[in-house]
Amino acid sequence: MEPIELNGKRFRLIRDYRSAWKFDDFKRRYSDILDKYDLIVGDWGYNQLRLKGFFYDDHARATPNTKASHIEEYLNEFCNFDCAYFILERERKETSST
Repeated sequence: MEPIELNGKRFRLIRDYRSAWKFDDFKRRYSDILDKYDLIVGDWGYNQLRLKGFFYDDHARATPNTKASHIEEYLNEFCNFDCAYFILERERKETSST
């Protein structure tokens, strides 16, 4: 899939469970507070899209509940049973070696 761009940020869709991904809904719900996260999970419940940010496990600002390894637990405990969801990974900036 082509990279997704929003507000100068680039993302890659790495999981789209039950066809949850809808760009226009994501764009409406996205907030600058999510800019700091490496991964964004979007889940649907009662026809509402919720967005939650997560860090890679080795990120200095990661807490147990914001680590990528916690996503599965988050989906099982805080989302509707078998809800549609997607996971976006923010594109990492390339560092030049010149």
